[in-house]
Order: sequence, then C-alpha cells, then structure tokens
Amino acid sequence: MPSEQRVAAGRAPADRRECVAAADAVLAAAGDELIALSHSIHAEPELAFAETRSVAKVLAPLRARGFEIRTGVADLDTAFVADYGSGDLVVGLCAEYDALPEIGHACGHNIIAASTVGTALALAEVADRLGITVRVFGTPAEESGGGKVLMLDRGVFDGTALAMMVHPGPADIVGARSLALSDLAVDFYGRAAHASAAPEQGRNAGDAVTVAQVALGLLRQHLRPGQQLHGIVFSGGVAPNIVPDRAELLYYLRAVDSESLDDLMRRASACFEAGALATGCTHRVRTLAPTYTELTPDPVLLTVYRDQIADLGRVPLAPELEAAHPLGSTDMGNVTNVIPGIHPVIGLEAGGAVTHQPEFAAACVTASADRAVLDGATALARTAIMVATNDEHRNRLLERSFRRQEDIR
Repeated sequence: MPSEQRVAAGRAPADRRECVAAADAVLAAAGDELIALSHSIHAEPELAFAETRSVAKVLAPLRARGFEIRTGVADLDTAFVADYGSGDLVVGLCAEYDALPEIGHACGHNIIAASTVGTALALAEVADRLGITVRVFGTPAEESGGGKVLMLDRGVFDGTALAMMVHPGPADIVGARSLALSDLAVDFYGRAAHASAAPEQGRNAGDAVTVAQVALGLLRQHLRPGQQLHGIVFSGGVAPNIVPDRAELLYYLRAVDSESLDDLMRRASACFEAGALATGCTHRVRTLAPTYTELTPDPVLLTVYRDQIADLGRVPLAPELEAAHPLGSTDMGNVTNVIPGIHPVIGLEAGGAVTHQPEFAAACVTASADRAVLDGATALARTAIMVATNDEHRNRLLERSFRRQEDIR
C-alpha cells in the first residue's frame, strides 16, 4: 500500500467542534487540580535527575485517568513515558519539572508540567475519536543534563509524530527561538607551593583561570552575532598562602546554530589553552552535558497554535519581532530537529522580571501563572485536535514519522 494511503486508511472522521468542546470541558473540570499540581511542584523544587517527588505528582493524575506508564526510561530514574489510546498519530507532550539551584522554579517548570498534564487529560477524552495516541514524556534535567537529548538518543521518542510543550515567560511568543549550547568544565592543573617562602616552585592554576578569562573577555568583541560566552570560577584555591594547584571554570558557549557553536568552541578552546600555557599549567576541557541544538519549530504547527492562542484572547508577539526575544537554550531544540514540534512561550505577568530571577519564581504561582497553565493546556490540546482532523496536516506528520522509522530500521 502506498504510504499516502497507509496513513489515511481505517479512520472515521471526527467532528472537530465536538472534540474541542469535549477537551475544553475536561480542562474546565480539572482546572483546580492542575493549578494545585503547579503550586505543589513549585513548593518542593528538585534539581536535575533528582525530581522524584515532582515525577510522582505528575504521574498521579495520569495514572488515575488510565494512562499506561513506564518509569525509568532511557536508564534515567526520573524519566517516564505515559500513553493513552492506540491511534496511529502519536501526539507527544513534553513535561519538565526540574528546578534551579537556590532560586527554585524561576524558569516555571511547574507551569510546564501542569499544562502538559492538562493537555494530556483533555486529549485522552477524545483520543479514540481522533485516532491518536497521547504520549506524555517526562523529561528530567532540562536546566542541566539534557534529559530530552538522552531520551532522544536512546530511542524513547521513536514513533512520535509531533512533540509539543509550552514554556512560561514575560510575553506570549509563538515561534520562540533558542540558541545551541555547549556545557563545559575546564580544569587547570598547576603545582602547589608556599606562596611566600617558595613561590618560584609553584605553578598557579588560579592564574591560569585569570589569563583564560581575560582572553575570553577580549574574544567577546569579535564574536559573531548570536554567539555568547558566560561562566563562573567554580574553584580557585583553598588558602592565600598556598599556590593553587587546581582551579576550575564552568562555562556555557551558545550560538545561533550548531555550525556557529563549533566555531565558538574552537576559539574558546584557544583561550583555555592560553591560560595554561602562560602559567606553566596543564588543562582539560570536559563536556558536562549533551550539546543542545537550536529550536527548529514546525511552521504548520506554529500557525495552528498561533490561531488557538489568539482565540483565547492572548496577543502574541508578531513573527517579525520574535527574533529579538531569544530564550537562551533548551534540549527541546534537539527534539524539534528530529520530530515536528513547537515550544511556544506562554506569557504571564511578572512585574518586569525575567526567567532565572527570584522574582520570576515568585510570579510562577500567581493568578496570571495559573491562567498560563490553563491557557497553555487549552491551546496545545486544540492544536492537536486541529492537526488530527485535517487530513493534509495529519498525513504529512504520519508520513514523516513513517520515514523516520524506516531510516531507524
């Protein structure tokens, strides 16, 4: 059977308006539960790969609705997959739930988790009518560790036709863009000595860090548009009278795409090497997490989502203004480079605060944040319904999914 016939066969058409009404009714009934879930995750922030309580909270409503759940997928304790339905169009929904050190949910992952659960519950109600499988991916360690990249590389996303999530921010941005990212540690090794009695016998690893940082600072004036460098001195000695024999930098390198990131990596590596050479030290560069690629959102899904979020009374940024509001980096970029997907920003009132600020963490449990949970879930559910009931969109996604599976085989 030709593939275009294969993907369309055996499915009775669903009434789009009835499915939207049914999904909306589920979200109206579950609203208080979803808001409580968001607040509960926010109240107990957990760091990357240690989100055990958060995972239990996310799974509880899915389990109660009858989702089939697999935990510990991709050999990650806090990763999971939850399925409902058996349709050929597999709708992937990504939940994040890790927090930031010290400032908690200042990136609003509590909102992401709750909105994803809401979308899943809404779509489960109409899964049989739509001929879809609702698949929730519990993805740990977005902030550091690249849970989605590990899950993608280990086959957890295989068979998924589309992948979606919403991320909170100060404004609604449908076609949000992100930067490719490398997460590095740079170790410098010197020789300890008494800093006063025998400094000539020492090789100062702390000085190597200083030289490297100066070189990186000078490099910044020559970076390409979109290239970024930022880091911290993680360690640099234990006492003023001991020449440091060990020092460590933690650095993020970012760029608009993978090619530009490779260029930046070459240039930054020369700065790290310069620090070691100038001070008689040695050094080692370590990659701490998988490389994040830039977001590549699917244009059709973006258009459909934009219509749905506008129907809810939100006014997203115009497409020509979106490039001026980059997101930083996300491992959802890796997913969208393989599977058609979207990662729009759902706006909330934060009093001028931006993500990764304590004030934004506080804003993530306000009435505006609660509305973002419900609007995000509604817009994603309606987007899935619109795509599943449009033969052209549905067949395009199924055909791409089939071809990916053929390539894997």
